[in-house]
Amino acid sequence: MSKQNVYDDKDFFENFQSSRSNDVNFNDCIETPILFGMLPDLHGKKVLDIGCGMGQHARQYSEMGAKSVLGIDLSEKMLQYAREHNSSDHIVYQRMAMEDIDTISETFDLVTSSLVFDYAEDFPGLMQKIHHLMKKDAEFVFSMSHPIVTAWDGVYDRYTRTETGERLYANLRNYCKEGLRKVDWVVNGYECYHRTVSSLINGLIGAGFMIEECQEAHLSDEMRAQYPALFGGTIHRPEFIFFRCKKSN
Repeated sequence: MSKQNVYDDKDFFENFQSSRSNDVNFNDCIETPILFGMLPDLHGKKVLDIGCGMGQHARQYSEMGAKSVLGIDLSEKMLQYAREHNSSDHIVYQRMAMEDIDTISETFDLVTSSLVFDYAEDFPGLMQKIHHLMKKDAEFVFSMSHPIVTAWDGVYDRYTRTETGERLYANLRNYCKEGLRKVDWVVNGYECYHRTVSSLINGLIGAGFMIEECQEAHLSDEMRAQYPALFGGTIHRPEFIFFRCKKSN
C-alpha cells in the first residue's frame, strides 16, 4: 500500500502554505467552520487528529478544552511548522502514516481528520483501524473532498464555461469508475483516490460506525458574490463532504 507524502514536495508545500496564509480560502471559509460545527464538547477528551498538517486544528482542540491531542502526519515539513507555531503542553505531534495507526497503543474519545482520506488507498481498512482506536461511545468527525470533485481525471476542464469564463455548470465524468486519479494540479502527477458516496457510507458501516450526521460543503450567496473568481463554482458542486459517526457497541 502506498503512503503518499506530497506535502513534503517543496512546490506543493509552498503553494499550500501560501493559500492558507490568505484569510479567504476554501479551508478557512468553508471546510473548517462546518467541521468544527460538527464536533462534540471537547472538555476532558483525548483526541486523535489524523493528518494534522500544520497543527491549526490540534491547537484549537487544546484551546477548546481537550485533555490531550495526538496529531499525526507523514509530512516532516508540516510537523516542523506545527511544532514551531502550534505547540502546546497538551499536544504531541508524531510522524506517522495514517496506514500505520494500528501501531498506536492508546484509545481516544474523539478522532478527527481534515481532508486527508482522499489519499487512502484502502478506505474500508482504514475505517476499521480507526474504529479499533476509539473508546466506547467515542465520536469520529472528518471531512474529505467530495466524490464529485475526486471524480475529475484531468482530461477536461472541471467546468463548462461561457466565452468570458463564467462557470455554467460542473462537469462530471467517470464518477462510477473508482480508484487512483493522477492529475496535474500544483505538481505533475498529483494523486488521490476516487470513490463514490455509497462506498464511503458502506466503508463506515462495515467498520461498525453509526453515522449520525452528513453534510456537504455550502457557502453563503454573499461570500460567492464577494469572491466570484474563487468561490463561483461552489453553486454548482460541493467541494467537501463531512461525516460525524459514533462507535457502535
